[in-house]
Amino acid sequence: MKISCLQMNVHLGCPEENFIHARQLIQDAMTRMPDVLVLPETWNTGFFPKDKLAELSDREGARVRREIGMLAAEYKVNIVAGSVSNVRGGQVYNTAMVFDRSGRCIASYDKTHLFTPMGEDGYYTPGNHLCRFMLDGVQCGIIICYDVRFPELTRSLAVPGLDMLFVVSQWPAQRISHLRTLTAARAIENQMFVVCCNACGTAGETVYGGNSAIIDPWGRTIASAGENETTLAGECDLSVLTDIRNTIPVFRDRKPELYDREVGNNGI
Repeated sequence: MKISCLQMNVHLGCPEENFIHARQLIQDAMTRMPDVLVLPETWNTGFFPKDKLAELSDREGARVRREIGMLAAEYKVNIVAGSVSNVRGGQVYNTAMVFDRSGRCIASYDKTHLFTPMGEDGYYTPGNHLCRFMLDGVQCGIIICYDVRFPELTRSLAVPGLDMLFVVSQWPAQRISHLRTLTAARAIENQMFVVCCNACGTAGETVYGGNSAIIDPWGRTIASAGENETTLAGECDLSVLTDIRNTIPVFRDRKPELYDREVGNNGI
């Protein structure tokens, strides 16, 4: 499966400019004939314009469905459309949407863990569901940025069987080593491919770190980007999944009956 991550320089509070730019990046990326295109977190508004967030946000994901869905159908490519600031039912959500080759929206996910250090929880409403979907017969899941710090979320996606996890983010440059470590850990411990598409550039006072990456289930980096805007391309050989799962059978050897048990001082 050929993946292209659009490591986009997202402009804070400029949805018109960002939609135009995302469209151009998608069109340019098609020269590589990818199977899946991936955008970063909140690419429509940036992360995040507090003064006019609701005003600048999408409505029910309508514009993303119309414009990005149309491009998926036109180019016959799967698009993991990052996430967007999105108003639904009078609340603002950080919403990811996924489109198949026909342009149909086959999955959506509202960010579950909101980043309290930057006040995201004061402006966005958290989601309440996990998200799994199929792309070209590959079992996939998606999480958004801060979600990757919660291994139990990824493991909940992985236990029923997951081949590829998409992590879409606007992760700051000052903590980029955390992103590299966490994405590699999620790939290794869950024996799956991890595709991380991060934003870059400066929004407000925050510099975003890029360093998007495609990581295989052994924790090896298939492709990685630097700090500047680029399209990162790599190919995932899904046949390695059987080998690693047979060699190190972590899901067979799990002890789920122990994990929810309360442990007292005597260890019982």
